Amino acid sequence: MAKKKDSADKRHRQSEERRMRNRMAKSAVRTSVKKFVALTQKKDPESEAALKEMVKKLDTAARKGIINKNAAARKKSRMQKYFNAMKAAQ
Repeated sequence: MAKKKDSADKRHRQSEERRMRNRMAKSAVRTSVKKFVALTQKKDPESEAALKEMVKKLDTAARKGIINKNAAARKKSRMQKYFNAMKAAQ
């Protein structure tokens, strides 16, 4: 007789898939922040494009509930402030 799968097994599979999806999204956000900071410190003109990409990833993660919307807003604000300070220093 075949073993019957129960709802706990399905719930475990679902939570594992969500965990991996959330983990990838958080990693993408962190990577984009690091890329933005590195480009800004080098005074690279590509830093503005990196800022836009980072904001997009933060907004997407916040919209999907992966990170808190206020945390995303705080990080965007700090990075924009950092960008403006570096731009003014040039």
